[in-house]
Amino acid sequence: MTDDASVLPPAEAAGAAPTDTGPAPDRGRLRYDRAILEAIIAGSPAVVTILAIVLALVLGALIIAFSDTAVLHVWGSFFAEPGVAISTAWHSAAAAYSNLFAGAVVNPHTIAAAFQGGSVGAIFYPLSQTAAQATPLILTGLSVALAFRAGLFNIGAASQWIGGAIVVTYLGFGLSLPPVIHAIVCLAGGFAGGAVTGWVVGALKARTGAHEVIVTIMLNYVMYNLLSYLLGTPSALQLPHQANLTSPNIGANAQLPHVGGPPPQVGVGFLIALAAAAGMWWLLARSTVGFEFRTVGANPSAARTAGMSVPRTWVLAMLLAGALAGLSGAVTIQGTFHNLNFQSYGTYGIDGITVALLGRARPAGVVLAGLLFGALNAGSTVMSAATSVPVDIAEVIEGLIVLFVAAPPLIRAVFRLRQAQRGGMAAVAKGWNG
Repeated sequence: MTDDASVLPPAEAAGAAPTDTGPAPDRGRLRYDRAILEAIIAGSPAVVTILAIVLALVLGALIIAFSDTAVLHVWGSFFAEPGVAISTAWHSAAAAYSNLFAGAVVNPHTIAAAFQGGSVGAIFYPLSQTAAQATPLILTGLSVALAFRAGLFNIGAASQWIGGAIVVTYLGFGLSLPPVIHAIVCLAGGFAGGAVTGWVVGALKARTGAHEVIVTIMLNYVMYNLLSYLLGTPSALQLPHQANLTSPNIGANAQLPHVGGPPPQVGVGFLIALAAAAGMWWLLARSTVGFEFRTVGANPSAARTAGMSVPRTWVLAMLLAGALAGLSGAVTIQGTFHNLNFQSYGTYGIDGITVALLGRARPAGVVLAGLLFGALNAGSTVMSAATSVPVDIAEVIEGLIVLFVAAPPLIRAVFRLRQAQRGGMAAVAKGWNG
């Protein structure tokens, strides 16, 4: 992180008066929050992150192998035939991972079929599935990452996702507009719905000093119950003559098209997610607003001294973070489900936090982390169908990756890496008193 003096603009030297009028901060709490945020943004060296992924895959392979009854049966006579036992375990894990790769990246059978007159486009179908799975993760990850860069913990991407999805669904089936215009209006509605939900969090923090972690967690429950009420009310979002909690399908004109045809089917939502990542990079690296975000995130006291309004920055950061999560809801409803129910939002809000952590709260890192998790989710379906390994193993591997990335000393010990200067996640790996 940057020292206080290095984040102050020349305005301080000119005697600019602080414009902050928000509540007095709890300095002890801010010091702890800043330590965590510094660790998240600094992250770990790339080699440690890569080795953390490798270690997670190795442990995942062991879990796959030794949850296979055939492997356990053979290992019961390990000392009699050790080679057979090891070979059986290896083949069990290799079969699972090869099918995971085939479902997420490329299937060798489709390449062979293409040379024999088959579809060339089918080769790229697994990648299109990975992109589709990664799209909402990238957008919710960007939402959490943007708040991190402004010194805020956005645990409410789920509520902001729902806020955007509610508006999108209503505009999708309630309006009748030309094709392109209808889709754009729905996207704008999702952006606005998430922005309003995020704004509530920022406004409460700016005006009352309420911690955003508590507010966002509680707002998640508020939005879950609001969604339940709307989906159970025929005059609101409930599908007419339907007892289930589900909305009508949005109009065909409001749906997002796919690029490339079937297959591959890369939704326009994926392109929107990449554009959002590029826009966030420009905002943080090239704009005055982004400089204020980074300054407030690095040192709110220095930002106040420099004349920046810290409360206004908090409100704007949460508004934009909410807008990105709402945009995730929009592209999911418009591009995948086409209606809203209690299965639509999945775990995108929570997964967005892990994606932001793995991506070091940087746009490019969030995109890569989203693609990694998207590949695991897409490939796990094919893996489960081919080998009977539960799709839940993908979530286990994702959890292990985040766990190991957050514990660099463990990775260094396992792979006997030379100890580097303590920083990033290592700075908090031993706890506050380390």
